[in-house]
Amino acid sequence: MIISVASGKGGTGKTTVAVNLALLLSEKEPEVEFIDCDVEEPNAHLFLKPTIERRIEVHIPVPEVDLDRCTYCGRCAEVCVYNAIAVVKNRVLIFQELCHGCGGCTLLCPEKAIHEEPREIGVLEEGRADSIKFLHGSLNIGEPKATPLIRAAKKQHEPSQIRIVDVPPGTSCPVIEAVKDSDFIILVTEPTPFGLNDLMLAAGLVRKLGIAHGVVINQADIGDGKVTDYCKKEDIPILAEIPFDRRIAVLYSRGTPVVRDGDEYRTIFREIWNSIHSRKA
Repeated sequence: MIISVASGKGGTGKTTVAVNLALLLSEKEPEVEFIDCDVEEPNAHLFLKPTIERRIEVHIPVPEVDLDRCTYCGRCAEVCVYNAIAVVKNRVLIFQELCHGCGGCTLLCPEKAIHEEPREIGVLEEGRADSIKFLHGSLNIGEPKATPLIRAAKKQHEPSQIRIVDVPPGTSCPVIEAVKDSDFIILVTEPTPFGLNDLMLAAGLVRKLGIAHGVVINQADIGDGKVTDYCKKEDIPILAEIPFDRRIAVLYSRGTPVVRDGDEYRTIFREIWNSIHSRKA
């Protein structure tokens, strides 16, 4: 089973839910895998504290032009929908940061004057956090495209018995890449106007993808009841509510998962898992 943990905005407690659920399941399940796909700012390692065993560079192919063969016809610029190539007089300008590595320019160049060279966009690091198989990606600073790195992380090996995916915040292309192929998506939100607005966006995306989902309300005893009303109206199950508790913030600041602090919080994450398991059984 692949369970993705997503949110319409950052700071809702998405990583907290993903990490603690993985730790709880690892106590009973023989194979639990954790992938941090929030590659622009991965932070699950701060809580799981894995031992990194392997580092893998990730590249995308970008065009290089053989000027001895190029006739400056401009065909490569015409076919590039990302505007990564411009032909002006006797010069070919390639903007590597805009290139998506689709290969269209190489394929359609009439003079076969273009070949591709690899360009590093980030790294994957894998290892183990006790019994949990751990993998996260880290996008190079200044690199605008997270999707290829997320795709590489998910393809690194076959899913274990249970895979937990920590998804980037929002509803953009990296989120879609991270959640597709999931069996269930946990949407983490907070009971505030901002939380409700972004939950509605995230829920709309998940519906379009046709993936089963439910909501975890973090800091549940602040704000108002509009998130609960929305979930009832849209028939979205509320998997659990996490209280607004100073102790959780203290543990978070120390990099300590809350399930390691006693049964009070463990009960919440058992409730989340039991609700998901009953719906997918």
